[in-house]
Amino acid sequence: MSDSQDLAINRRSRNITEGKSRASNRSMFYGMGYQESDFAKPMVGVANGHSTITPCNSGLQKLADAAIEGIEEAGGNAQVFGTPTISDGMSMGTEGMKYSLVSREVISDCIETCVQGQWMDGVLVVGGCDKNMPGGMMGMLRANVPSIYVYGGTILPGRYKGQDLNIVSVFEAVGQNAAGKLSDEDLNEIEKRAIPGTGSCGGMYTANTMSSAFEALGMSLPYSSTMANPHDEKQNSAKESAKVLLEAIRQDIKPRDIVTREAIENAVSVIMATGGSTNAVLHFLAIAHTAGVEWTLDDFERIRKRVPVICDLKPSGKYMATDLHRAGGIPQVMKVLLNAGLLHGDCLTITGQTIAETLADVPDVPRADQDVIRTIDRALYSEGHLAILKGNLSPEGAVAKITGLKNPVITGPARVFDDEQSALQAILDGRIVAGDVMVLRYLGPKGGPGMPEMLAPTGALIGAGLGESVGLITDGRFSGGTWGMVVGHVAPEAAAGGLIAFIHEGDSITIDAHALKLDLLVDEATIAQRREGWTPPKPRYTRGVQAKFAFNASSATRGAVLDDY
Repeated sequence: MSDSQDLAINRRSRNITEGKSRASNRSMFYGMGYQESDFAKPMVGVANGHSTITPCNSGLQKLADAAIEGIEEAGGNAQVFGTPTISDGMSMGTEGMKYSLVSREVISDCIETCVQGQWMDGVLVVGGCDKNMPGGMMGMLRANVPSIYVYGGTILPGRYKGQDLNIVSVFEAVGQNAAGKLSDEDLNEIEKRAIPGTGSCGGMYTANTMSSAFEALGMSLPYSSTMANPHDEKQNSAKESAKVLLEAIRQDIKPRDIVTREAIENAVSVIMATGGSTNAVLHFLAIAHTAGVEWTLDDFERIRKRVPVICDLKPSGKYMATDLHRAGGIPQVMKVLLNAGLLHGDCLTITGQTIAETLADVPDVPRADQDVIRTIDRALYSEGHLAILKGNLSPEGAVAKITGLKNPVITGPARVFDDEQSALQAILDGRIVAGDVMVLRYLGPKGGPGMPEMLAPTGALIGAGLGESVGLITDGRFSGGTWGMVVGHVAPEAAAGGLIAFIHEGDSITIDAHALKLDLLVDEATIAQRREGWTPPKPRYTRGVQAKFAFNASSATRGAVLDDY
């Protein structure tokens, strides 16, 4: 039996199970207030990521409630269950950050387990924070019942001294303060004002990148990916999403019908066009793996070379996701790309329409009174921003975000750190200078474990004015809010014996985004000598989810998934 046959068991078989089991099953439903007529209706899961852990998710309950109302109005029964979340912004720079990527797998496990275990006819996933997005999509693809993603929505920008603020503003302000460029009072005010309410981090960071990609993928409703959580249109969209899902159940439109290789090309094209997060590379490798679609790092580079950056968005640009929404949202971005022959218009969406049909009424040209979205001939950059670098330091590949840099090439002495905290302290103490190349290692999927993000040190570098003059390479990840001369996802990772483990303080390293190279400038004989006698470090965790993740995680090149056997 194939994976798709195994995972796509006909949920209607619930109604033809053996008499005793059927009776006991119905008895449980009666205990929750079901009536006889309810058993003819679709059983629709609502995977609710609401929590009061983080602003990204604290505004989700109203969306789940709207979705439940929509399901019931459309003739379905809503079955609500929870999924966890880890706040990247709150755990950044701490041991807790190592649980972030782990949570992607836990979320997908939760959705697969509940949908399969209860034989649901469809599922609507509501999520906000970074790993809610790929975790939800992977769970939907595993279960492969009709599904739709409802993004929790972006946050509104904070304001201080006439400037828009977001979570990255705080990390950069820490670096400015340490460098003597910002007062303690201003740092305190920025910290208080950066997050004014509910919603996910407001630039084209990881959550907004993934929501935009899901819209382009066809798994979310048009315009839904850039709506602000506090606005009424977000609740209205959640309710409409539920009604669309009920129709998809009737038409039997399943995630694997939608998430094809061509659809992933569309999603990655939008990621490139909008200047999205490096995390999208890791997550779409995992999503493609789950969908059974062949997709590699080389495919990202192929798309990068043909799709320009046409949106001026933070972190390397000027605008926020709310500005993108007012300018026409992802449909306007997609229409520009479609007209340029850079999208597959015949891809199916959850509404039953194709991409081309969905975009038919969207203007061919962005409005003249905005400069968030540009035409192809006025692109910010002629090629995409997520470059795949290879070389002796990353024979499997590494990921660099190269937009916003005047010259993405540096050769300098290595400053080596085996943890994030000591690297951050070196920056704050002024021990990192222009021309250095920082090496943060043993932070990969197995070594971290959990491949933590490096927003604290990269934000501190930007704040100290070193964003373009200091390089940083790591086998860990970066926040979607990171920019600068940074290269992540270096593979093989240090814990697996990758060359990054054998860099010594002062070694010369070259980062060259033009030539797509990442090299340690040390002779082979010296490298071979350093390898002698090396043994992998002992696991940092020997029990629990971290131990399981470290033992099972694939290379970042394969998406750091746990089932790549």
